[in-house]
Amino acid sequence: MLAKAGKTVVGLDIEPGYLAAVEARGSLPAVERAAVATLPPGVVREGEVGDGEALSSALRELFATHRLPRRVRLGVANQQIVMRTLDLPPLSDPKDLASAVRFQAQEQLPMPIEQAVLEHRSLGPVETAEGLRTRVLLVAARREMIEALLDVVRRAGLRPEGIDVSAFAMIRALHRPGDEGTTLYVSVGGVTNIAIAVGTRCAFTRVVPYGSEALAAELAERRGLTLAHAHGWLEHTGLRAQLEELDGDPAILAEARAVLVDGARRLADELRNSLDFHRMQDGSSALDRAVLTGPAVAIPGFAERLGEALGLEFEPGAIVEARPGALDGLERHRLTVAAGLTVTEVPA
Repeated sequence: MLAKAGKTVVGLDIEPGYLAAVEARGSLPAVERAAVATLPPGVVREGEVGDGEALSSALRELFATHRLPRRVRLGVANQQIVMRTLDLPPLSDPKDLASAVRFQAQEQLPMPIEQAVLEHRSLGPVETAEGLRTRVLLVAARREMIEALLDVVRRAGLRPEGIDVSAFAMIRALHRPGDEGTTLYVSVGGVTNIAIAVGTRCAFTRVVPYGSEALAAELAERRGLTLAHAHGWLEHTGLRAQLEELDGDPAILAEARAVLVDGARRLADELRNSLDFHRMQDGSSALDRAVLTGPAVAIPGFAERLGEALGLEFEPGAIVEARPGALDGLERHRLTVAAGLTVTEVPA
């Protein structure tokens, strides 16, 4: 699902509510150009294409307006993606390994193998209770979902060079060189992307079809606001200041605070379930860091509220390197996944 290294490729993050595109250099990565566009509700639903014509039109306009290169690497984050770790007999021949992976995939995947797109990476030899084994990371996605996305992108005049799991891109964008500990990465935006990595190797990933876009939609519906205004009220209200200290309509402030409190609680429950599941796996290790990225970083106190509920301290994560003027006022944390997609290394 990954493209080979080559000419300049734009990382393209397509989420419910917005598009983010990044042209970058190097392995950090360093942003050369970036662009963001909003999407109407329903164009992307739970990380999948909802309205192909509208999405193609939005992509075409974004790339034409900002004169971005047409070669793109796409991120996918939805519940049609499955990741498994397989322990196979010690195999060194790539063809033998691929055959063994495909055989095991038939038993491991919750989808018919003929309806899936498969990708695997060897993680090397490991000692297990059954002796020496080759550990393999298997990623599968429903072919129908992948083909629908590729069709939309091509109709927009773009050339997809590869597709990557958004969680892997998030890890590559935020991993600190030399850090081989266990890190929880969470991106809260159109969806909530959860990943646990040991160094740069993704050990667990999950997508929750709920994030900051859903919070804004809920507030907009309750108070009769546009989505843009609802986002503004959420960021203005936050979870830190007392409501009486804030300027604005008291009814909207109270509603925004209620939406944020409930949303943070709901996401904390989802994260807790994911962490509990990970801890039950053989060989799992305690967390050394927790990093929050995505549009929710702009909401004051949101990271702290999640951390308090989970007994963790989240640090904000965003791209660091950028050419002067490249971001042009864009929020760095909104570009994380797109920036990670410009890097060709895979978690290993």
